[in-house]
Order: sequence, then structure tokens, then C-alpha cells
Amino acid sequence: MKTTTTATTLPAAVTRYLEAANRFNVLVAADCFNADASVHDENQDYVGRDAIRTWIAATSRKYRPAFTVLRATVQGDEASLSVAVSGQFPGSPVTLAYQLRLRDGKISTLTIE
Repeated sequence: MKTTTTATTLPAAVTRYLEAANRFNVLVAADCFNADASVHDENQDYVGRDAIRTWIAATSRKYRPAFTVLRATVQGDEASLSVAVSGQFPGSPVTLAYQLRLRDGKISTLTIE
């Protein structure tokens, strides 16, 4: 994962998720989420690790995305990221806001805007 953050260390689950997503490793990326986690992306919700695994696989195939963290703020079990996403989609690259919550060392919610 490329990153330009300066003084913020990302939680291990977030780093692992982004690195796995950049390698299109769906299983490792999905394992970074709690079993009952939720993702909100492109006006759709994905609840549970199986649904999240399907979402990661579908977006990886469709868009071939690459993620670069531009900025990050971490406070306790919450992280806010500004992420440059490039890939096979109109308008690439785009900068998206990622809002994450963690629980027990894994991602419990991810909202992408």
C-alpha cells in the first residue's frame, strides 16, 4: 500500500485490508473484517463477512482498483482516511473518504464516500 501519511500509524487491520485489496487477495482482505461487519459503498450495504467477501471480489474484478492513503486520522477505535483510488472506471483516479470502526482488532464498519 502506498501511503503519504506523516505521523499517523494505521491500525493493523486497516493496513492489512488495504494491502490485500491492492493485491486482489479477496480472502485476506475479507478476513480483516469482523464476522458481523458492515460496509457501505456506492449506496449499497454489505453485512457480514460473506457479503463483504463477495463485494471485494466483485469490485476487484470490475474496477481493478489500486488504493493509496493520502491522509489518515486515528482516534481510539475509529479511523478516517482520504484514499486515492485508481482503476478501470470513469474519472479514475478519485479521492474517497473512508470512515472505519474497529472492534477486537478487526474492521467492524467501513463507510466509503
